[in-house]
Amino acid sequence: MMVTEIKELEDQINQMRKILILIAEKTGLNSNDTLCCSQKLDELITMYQKSKNQQHSEV
Repeated sequence: MMVTEIKELEDQINQMRKILILIAEKTGLNSNDTLCCSQKLDELITMYQKSKNQQHSEV
C-alpha cells in the first residue's frame, strides 16, 4: 500500500472518530447507530494496521 493510501486511511479514521463521538453524545453509547459507527471505525483501524505492517515488511 502506498503512503498516500495510508494517509487517506488516517484521515478517514480521524473523521470517523469525530462522527462516532457526535453520534454517541446524541444517541447514547449503547445505541445501534453508535455501535454501527464503532464497528466501521474498527474496520478502518484494522485496515490501517495491516497496511502499516505490510509497509514495514516491504522495507
